[in-house]
Amino acid sequence: MSLLLLAVALLGFSGLCSLLLGGKRSGANTLGAAGGVVGSLVGILPAIQVLRTGTTATFYHPWNVPYGSFFLQIDALSAFFLLPIFLLSALAALYGRQYMESTPGGKNLGAFWFFFNLLIAGMALVVTARNGILFLMVWEVMSLASFFLVTFENEKESVRRAGWTYLAATHLGTAFLFVLFFLLGRESGAVLLDFDSFSGAGSRVSHVADVAFFLGLVGFGTKAGFVPFHVWLPEAHPAAPSHVSAVMSGAMIKTGIYGILRLLTLLGTPTPGWGWALLAMGLVSGILGVLFALAQHDIKRLLAYHSVENMGIITLGVGLGVLGMSSGHPALAALGFGGGLLHVVNHALFKGLLFLGAGVVLHETGTGELEHLGGLMKKMPWTAGTFLVGAAAISGLPPLNGFVSEFLLYLGALGSIEAQTMAPAGFLVIVGLALIGGLAAACFTKAFGTVFLGEPRSEHALRGHEPGRSMLLPMVLLSLFCALIGLCAPFVIGALCPAVSILTSMPFPRVESLLSPAKAPLLWVSVGGILFLVLAAGLAGLCRRLLARRRVEQAGTWDCGYVKPTARMQYTASSFAQPLTRMFDGILRTRESLDRPEGLFPVYAALKTEPRDLFNDLVYRPLFLGVEWLALRLRWLQEGHVQLYVLYIALTLLALLIWNLS
Repeated sequence: MSLLLLAVALLGFSGLCSLLLGGKRSGANTLGAAGGVVGSLVGILPAIQVLRTGTTATFYHPWNVPYGSFFLQIDALSAFFLLPIFLLSALAALYGRQYMESTPGGKNLGAFWFFFNLLIAGMALVVTARNGILFLMVWEVMSLASFFLVTFENEKESVRRAGWTYLAATHLGTAFLFVLFFLLGRESGAVLLDFDSFSGAGSRVSHVADVAFFLGLVGFGTKAGFVPFHVWLPEAHPAAPSHVSAVMSGAMIKTGIYGILRLLTLLGTPTPGWGWALLAMGLVSGILGVLFALAQHDIKRLLAYHSVENMGIITLGVGLGVLGMSSGHPALAALGFGGGLLHVVNHALFKGLLFLGAGVVLHETGTGELEHLGGLMKKMPWTAGTFLVGAAAISGLPPLNGFVSEFLLYLGALGSIEAQTMAPAGFLVIVGLALIGGLAAACFTKAFGTVFLGEPRSEHALRGHEPGRSMLLPMVLLSLFCALIGLCAPFVIGALCPAVSILTSMPFPRVESLLSPAKAPLLWVSVGGILFLVLAAGLAGLCRRLLARRRVEQAGTWDCGYVKPTARMQYTASSFAQPLTRMFDGILRTRESLDRPEGLFPVYAALKTEPRDLFNDLVYRPLFLGVEWLALRLRWLQEGHVQLYVLYIALTLLALLIWNLS
């Protein structure tokens, strides 16, 4: 535990020093990035130690805060979430040093790195806090730090709007968490809101457990970006600097998943209704997330909606695990929780990689609009190659890491069908995963093809070139991790057992035996993947040697009647996705503008689509307009006279006193 405290201290101290050096951009940038890297690397050590030894690290100190104590603990579940938090944060900090050098000169980089390192420390403390008051405090630190990072470029109106949307959403979720901890504390009857005193508090009265689960699902689900609480995600991620988007998507939103899992360990034996609620939430988030992503034209907004999709996949696993526990099917519980937990790590790797790749495109070309890009693979081969690895991994293609976690979920779903009583759940998961995977593959075919293949569509694409090594290295490492987890899948499954054991309350050997059947088929996938890579590398080397011996000649190519092809002869992002988006037009409600070609020799034709978010248009916008209308009608209460405000306070206190006495 001392190493974790040291890591938090390093992050806080380096962030504070960067803030004090804000006027010296170069020094603040270097110190802040170095502190983020070193602090994260130190913090990852206790997590590895806990997972390797199976021990639990604890730090407890009395606190004068009412109901509070400074209670930190790293068990296997916390350690499992610390791994992606610190690993991705270290790589993002390394990437961010060069990325932030191009920001306008008036920007205070010291303030940026202060909030960036504060965000890392906040996430680490969230997954290790074991007291309700302490948890809410560090949860708020994490939320406010990320808010200031999202609004770093606050001179833009769109960034300010995204920041306020995120702030409203995160505090709406926090309000539910306040009620959750108050309820658990009341039921436990403990003086301190320590998690140890919560254990089983909800199970003493069934309806209390159901209410607590609902509060946690909304409170933590808002941070995780579940549909319909996701509307802040596609606004905040495009507004933030790209390495901040990588950390928020790959690590921060996982604290919502952690909160739900930790709550399950506190409420006692789950009910089948909880599992079905999680399955429904996962299916809706996964399918709608990938559909909304398919219609996007901004690369970072597209990736943001894929975060919603992958949170849905993780929740499908958690739902299977809860159903397995409530119905007495331990294999289903182990495979569901195991697949969901592994996808937590996998998503951090490939989504962090994709956001960093998108950041390189934005950094070097000046735009993230798909319709203005194209042909970047020739000028940015390393960026294109690593982005392709991330695109294949997020689509669940073997032998990469995304396939492994989804394979565990498929295996659990197939097992639930054989159990008959759980057959509907297994059928829904299989159909949902298949649909999500197919649409994700189509979406990233569009994204990769539009950005990196073909010919440049604008002057922006012509400016593209590879970034420096400090931006390329994190992407190369993340792509290697994606491949290593896929190729070493049988060994990775063993690392899931300690965390799954905590969630299922089953002993470690029992969990290991339940997950072992998945190792044999994954071993064949690993061997096949290794052989494929060896053969592909050998064939590429042979072709290179044979082609090197040939004489280079120039000749005209068959141009199919086109003497001078242009970028307008290529698919655009809109035209590529149109057949699929039209199939789901009832959900997507995409606005379409089509200028049809006319005559034998048409001069101009164009297709433009404008994606929309169903929940934003039909739920949140009318709701906020209604609140605004009501607030304007009550404006007469705000007269500007202090004596009236004092009267309002006095009347409120009197009403509370009467209510308390009654």
